[in-house]
Amino acid sequence: MNIYVGNLSYGMTTEDLQELFEGYGSVKNTNIINDRETGRSKGFGFIEMTEASEGEKAIQELDGKDFMGRNLKVNQAREREERPKRSW
Repeated sequence: MNIYVGNLSYGMTTEDLQELFEGYGSVKNTNIINDRETGRSKGFGFIEMTEASEGEKAIQELDGKDFMGRNLKVNQAREREERPKRSW
């Protein structure tokens, strides 16, 4: 199950995020999205959990929870929409 996590503290590391979700089950992959130019966190990331039931429990319990001074936004990630190609 792929999970979106938003409103992250800019100081949060992938290790912090992984530790938080490991309390709910097995984490397969953790990724915090960074700005290409500055390298600074954009304040959101993704967690991939091996079991959907564990992911659902994490979503229920972590959505809205205060972590590192920010109320997390946690939900199931949607598939990325294909952007139309520009024809300049």
